[in-house]
Amino acid sequence: MFHTRKLVNPCHTRCISKFCPENGLYSSTIPTSGHLPRRAWIHRIFSAKEQNLNGFRGFASNRHPEDRQSRSPSPRIVQKAQVALLDYLHSTRGVYFTDAERISKNCPIFLCRILEKVEDEVEIERALVRLLGYHPINEFEPFFESIGLKPSEYKPFLSRELMFLSDVSELLNNYHYLCDYGIALSKIGKIYKEDKDLFLYGPGLLKSKLLNYEQLGLSKSTVIKLISSAPTLLLGDNVDHEFVQLLGRLDEIGFPRDWFGGCLSEKNTCYWGKMLVLLHFFIKDMGFNKKKVVTLISKHPDFLLDCSGKTVFSLISLLLKIGVTGKEIVIMFSEFPHLEVGSFTRNLWRAFQFLVEIGMNPEDIKNIICHHKNSMGLILLKKPASILANLNTGNRRLCNAIIEDPCILQKFSMGMKAPLFPKSVPDLKSRIEKKNFLSRLGFVENSKEMEEALHVFRGKGDELQDRFNCFVRSGLDPSVVSEMLKRAPHILNQKVEVLDEKLNFIINTLGYPLSSVARFPQCLSCTSHRVKLRHLMYVWLKERGKASPTLALGTIVACSDKLFIKKFVNLHPEGPEAWENFKRVVYLIE
Repeated sequence: MFHTRKLVNPCHTRCISKFCPENGLYSSTIPTSGHLPRRAWIHRIFSAKEQNLNGFRGFASNRHPEDRQSRSPSPRIVQKAQVALLDYLHSTRGVYFTDAERISKNCPIFLCRILEKVEDEVEIERALVRLLGYHPINEFEPFFESIGLKPSEYKPFLSRELMFLSDVSELLNNYHYLCDYGIALSKIGKIYKEDKDLFLYGPGLLKSKLLNYEQLGLSKSTVIKLISSAPTLLLGDNVDHEFVQLLGRLDEIGFPRDWFGGCLSEKNTCYWGKMLVLLHFFIKDMGFNKKKVVTLISKHPDFLLDCSGKTVFSLISLLLKIGVTGKEIVIMFSEFPHLEVGSFTRNLWRAFQFLVEIGMNPEDIKNIICHHKNSMGLILLKKPASILANLNTGNRRLCNAIIEDPCILQKFSMGMKAPLFPKSVPDLKSRIEKKNFLSRLGFVENSKEMEEALHVFRGKGDELQDRFNCFVRSGLDPSVVSEMLKRAPHILNQKVEVLDEKLNFIINTLGYPLSSVARFPQCLSCTSHRVKLRHLMYVWLKERGKASPTLALGTIVACSDKLFIKKFVNLHPEGPEAWENFKRVVYLIE
């Protein structure tokens, strides 16, 4: 490779690259007057009108996280940094001018790191020249960034033994040929990331491999797309054998040779052997004739290209699993909607899992999906838990509603508000009983307080009356119980047996009067363990003169454990130890 240690005279440089839209590079035709000073014509290249600073508009976001608070460099400073790097690579390191130009204009993150080391913004250009002169850079870092790799992606490729691009002449030779062939810089980075051995090929080898694919009847633009999406085509001694087989099979069916060029994209994963298997399956096993295969894949290229056919096999396996026949699958594919097969398959699997999770009978699942597979493949259902919570219903009722009208599933899709289910006869009866019960307690019909109480109370109307009677049997006046329920309505959501047990424990075991429950009904929401533990600690402190002998039950029970320890347990030096001992006794901790 030709290298120069001093900048080549401008008159010897007839053509310098101009901005190419497809790869985001600058190039320009420079006047070759020998009277134009070296520094002047370099600055002309980087004039404000020609400057491509799009990569630096969000400069701060490219910084290391710990440095994001620092000020973003101005376009003027960025321009000077690019000029300094270009001058260093070309004049000092002897890199070809076009290469140095591409690198300097496409490595914003690297330039940001360089600028962070320079403090003199007034003489920043001289400071950068001194910095680069006395501290040689690893040229592979800006080079890898210029071909589209992030620092986290190219870091594994950096070597401790290599710093200069001239140390690996094969790398630049193959890089030059890929650029000259028409492959964009960002695609070259992807190719290097997937198969870096391609850049170690000897002179002419990479060129011959690309020409071999053109000799198969493929246009240059198609070859560029193929290589950008599947760099493995360039591995081996000759053209990829499975790809040639697939190309021949597509020819037999009736596809033009350059069909790939119009359909292939970066997101496609290309396994040519799997694509061959899918074509064979369509024709031999599913009974598609060649004309139908051409129509289907021309209309939906992702049938063949999405995961190389794996997605279609996943869809077919689901349909066969739920009982769809092969003929029905053929008809379904012939009428397939305008939707990516990946999205359709994901939606259908989600619908199948939804019906399984709500406990629907397998035969009902089969019938629903078989008869509504097209519509269910078009919507993405919400999670069952979300639907059940919004509808305030159970699995059985939801299953019955879907079986009666499968179209209701469309109302459960993402972004849609789930419709309210009409009240069933038992639900309406229970609501009437609750309203009657609340009216007897003194709630006003259709008032806001009654609606809130209806929402809080759980259970049927007769169950609520039995729980109310439990308090009356304990000796409380019905009017007192009504006031208790208005202050703490949730205590009536417990079973009669639980309420009897808690009242007996507080009154007979702990010795609190019934009036203490009336004053603080919330204590019935606490567990017996919590009340007993607090009571034991309070008695222990009271015996040692550290607590008032007349504290109400609510004062002891209502506060959190953290506050109770601060206000009561820590009143005595031995309090924390006693607290832990009581916890072991109450909770049976060994």
